Amino acid sequence: MRSARDNLKFLDDLAKVATGAIGSFSEVRHQVRNLVKERVDQLMGQMDMVSREEFERVEAVAERARLRQEELEKRLTALERQLKPTSKRKKK
Repeated sequence: MRSARDNLKFLDDLAKVATGAIGSFSEVRHQVRNLVKERVDQLMGQMDMVSREEFERVEAVAERARLRQEELEKRLTALERQLKPTSKRKKK
């Protein structure tokens, strides 16, 4: 029969083994995640896809260009309004 001390030693050893196994599984999970990420990045490169960061940069440039175009359209409209009265006076 085992003594209480033997039981505690057994449980302590079992806890150490379980902790080691959990650590190993965690490391395997981390390695698998990295391998999958590398493969996805590789496939994206082969498919001419862009990364999220590249997409966001281009989206920001397009947004600035759209705002600039709207600003220029407003200025053009204002200039056209200024020219209309002048051109009417020249015709008379």
